[in-house]
Amino acid sequence: MARLMLISMLFLLAGSMLMVQGGDPTLFFEWNVTYGTIAPLGVPVKGILINGQFPGPNLNSTTNNNIVVNVFNNLDEPFLVTWDGVQHRKNSWQDGVLGTNCPIPPGKNYTYKFQVKDQVGSYMYYPVTAMHKAVGGFGGLRVNSRLLIPVPYADPADDYTLLVGDFFNKGHTSLKKILDSGRNLGRCDGVHLNGKVAKGDGKDEPLFTMEAGKTYKYRICNTGIKTSLNVRFQGHTMKLVEMEGSHTMQNDYDSLDVHVGQCFSVLVTANQEPRDYYVVASTRFTRREVTATGIIRYKNGKGAASSELPPPPVGWAWSLNQFRTFRWNLTSNAARPNPQGSYKYGSINITRTIKLANTAQRVDGKLRYALNGVSYVEPTTPLKLAEYYGVADKVFKYDTIPDEPPSDNTRVTLAPIVLNMTHRNFVEIIFENHETAIQSYHLSGYSFFAVGMDIGKWSPEKRMNYNLLDAVSRHTIQVFPNSWSAILLTFDNCGMWNLRSEIWDRHYLGQQLYASVISPNRSLKDEYNLPEGVLTCGIVQGMPRPPPFSS
Repeated sequence: MARLMLISMLFLLAGSMLMVQGGDPTLFFEWNVTYGTIAPLGVPVKGILINGQFPGPNLNSTTNNNIVVNVFNNLDEPFLVTWDGVQHRKNSWQDGVLGTNCPIPPGKNYTYKFQVKDQVGSYMYYPVTAMHKAVGGFGGLRVNSRLLIPVPYADPADDYTLLVGDFFNKGHTSLKKILDSGRNLGRCDGVHLNGKVAKGDGKDEPLFTMEAGKTYKYRICNTGIKTSLNVRFQGHTMKLVEMEGSHTMQNDYDSLDVHVGQCFSVLVTANQEPRDYYVVASTRFTRREVTATGIIRYKNGKGAASSELPPPPVGWAWSLNQFRTFRWNLTSNAARPNPQGSYKYGSINITRTIKLANTAQRVDGKLRYALNGVSYVEPTTPLKLAEYYGVADKVFKYDTIPDEPPSDNTRVTLAPIVLNMTHRNFVEIIFENHETAIQSYHLSGYSFFAVGMDIGKWSPEKRMNYNLLDAVSRHTIQVFPNSWSAILLTFDNCGMWNLRSEIWDRHYLGQQLYASVISPNRSLKDEYNLPEGVLTCGIVQGMPRPPPFSS
């Protein structure tokens, strides 16, 4: 009963209308995207607001809800938002990336329609156009468990979203110009927590409130564009319970490294003296450490937060070791009433291995980032539309990169990158990072098993150390400097799916690709038809609509 009341309150807080249409409920949202002045670090910046908010509103839903979001673009430039972590089964049309969707023109709107099918957990949304993400347009996206499916912990007293990220005071237009000129963004100016930074002068309003003796859920997401962050709660430990849609073994942590694009859910119990405490976020793997704080206030508490902050960890080896403590909770249920551990991924034969190595090179004097020697460029026609309309050969070529990095990985060419994936193949992807900067990757449309991570170069014998039992099923993975990471997944979700760097200057300058998964049956059982009202652009604009799949 308590969770039902909580979920109903969340719907009301999000300003949505709930409609039950005989099956799964449908939630309707209307978003107005505008410019507005923001100042998370105290310096006024031209930001991007959703319904006047920075960060944007929480999008609250429950497993299998149908979500309809009508986005009105009131900016003076194209805009597009993606739903990071939502799998869009059979429906890459709604993924909201430039390889599948035309951006929303200024003064126009587009209505996203998707279902959070068989998912539960903590996610986020953010813009993918230009450098918009640097100044807003992002927010939390939560998928609550159905009442039928118990979660492996007691209902918390409240459910909070904590969005942390780096911030650049230059603004998105200047950041874009820097990248277009072939230069590096450099280091961030600071860090924010839900768009704010505590001043520590005794006048700060709390980000969150807690009541002594009660336990609270915090959904922590790194919505920044470049920097890994360490998050910790002054005087309190965090019990990790969920990560990017998977319940985890419930270990306690004093601090957690949250890499760009990642989301964790933790439980924090208010078991300290009732007063103010800081939640702290610090930059990781940067020459100059930057720390920001926010206030957590005990109800009826007395006393300011101590100025003595808990120290951050040192070095990336600590972070690598922390990754190895993350384990899937095989005794809990997923979004469906079947045990998560029933999928025995460790016993499936690998049908294809793809090794991707990132590089930073200059092309015609300008900085570009590449995968296996090719730096992705965005065509004017979305890849998925070109494929659906039968004009793919005029827009891109399949398999422009090899499955292994070239022997001379210093040469870089510019082209769209589309991997032709065989439907339902079980694939191993190795990320090799030969650079000194940490990497963070996301794959749309899927969750994968993060089975291995270590220093040095990958080789086949490294498989002996894979976690083939309880690796967490997730959608992002970090790769430490001069190290590798390995993931396993079945490409069973038809569509055009983006594998991208979550480090946004790298994404903007080419460190991404797409995986095309087509069913040989060309059937509605495997993929939905092109939606009515979809925006068209490029060479498909004005072309007759292809005949739909019939069954």
